[in-house]
Amino acid sequence: MRRAIRTEWCRLLTGVALGLAIGTVSAVAQSFPSQDLHFITAYQPGSSSDTIVRFIAERMRPLAGRTIIVENKPGANGNIATEYAARAKPDGHTVFIHAGSALAANMHLFKKPPIDAATAIQVVGTINRQAFMLAVDAKSPYQSLADLTAAMKQKGAKGSYASYAATATIMGELYKKAAGLQTVEVAYKIGADTLNDLKSGALDYGMYDPTFAVAQHRNGTLRILGVASADRLQASPDLPTMREQGVDIDLPVWFAAMVPAGTPKPIVDQLNAWLNKVVAMDETKTFLNGFGSDPWISKPEEAQARLLKDIKDWGDYVRTANIEPQG
Repeated sequence: MRRAIRTEWCRLLTGVALGLAIGTVSAVAQSFPSQDLHFITAYQPGSSSDTIVRFIAERMRPLAGRTIIVENKPGANGNIATEYAARAKPDGHTVFIHAGSALAANMHLFKKPPIDAATAIQVVGTINRQAFMLAVDAKSPYQSLADLTAAMKQKGAKGSYASYAATATIMGELYKKAAGLQTVEVAYKIGADTLNDLKSGALDYGMYDPTFAVAQHRNGTLRILGVASADRLQASPDLPTMREQGVDIDLPVWFAAMVPAGTPKPIVDQLNAWLNKVVAMDETKTFLNGFGSDPWISKPEEAQARLLKDIKDWGDYVRTANIEPQG
């Protein structure tokens, strides 16, 4: 009899606890957002990637019913912004918009990354798919990837190329290894800083993010010779991939909205719903296509799985390229 009574009490207490938990989660979701949202970006104001963050923020603002403040925290290859966002209060009011692929790469490009992205970050949802691009000055004599490769083999270590992001570094090393080149990497802060050196001939080519590359290609400043994706992008069907030109490189790049791990699931789901509405807009597709990328809608679980996969894959890329992690 006593055992039966104790069992019944346990059931009642468990039910009460579960009810309180559900009620608390429901209350958290209903009160969100209770203050302005802060979108963190690792890119400098006015940069091409910063433009994407601000576009998303402006269109999510009426959905959230709150002001969205974009905070630029550039530096340390994105690690400053990543650490800041990961250590923020996990209440959904701090959202990190960044390239998930770059975040994954940094787990292997640094000996001691500031955070473990696999456990410290929760991906809310994806924004787009894109790929870095190899480009030369528009007046360069190189009309194809084959032309460039042949010339760089002759130049050897006297040839040089520009990079300004983790993905660009990986892409540059993989291209050199696949083509048997000895060209020298020259690091810059942003893509715009490379243009004068390309024009003067101090640089032979550069590895660029698609947002910057496509804009410069269309205004006649750069000539894109190859895209580092397995297939041609829907946004730029006229641009050939490096793979179809005999250089087997596939470096998928994608932007996503992320929050600190531990953010309540109802809040993550709410942010995902707002983000997906924005990404599904016709004007968003037009905007993203204009920067050489394709819209990509996903659920939090799918996006998180992609981050974990990329953390593993980028480890393989770094090892393949024989890149020594930074201290």
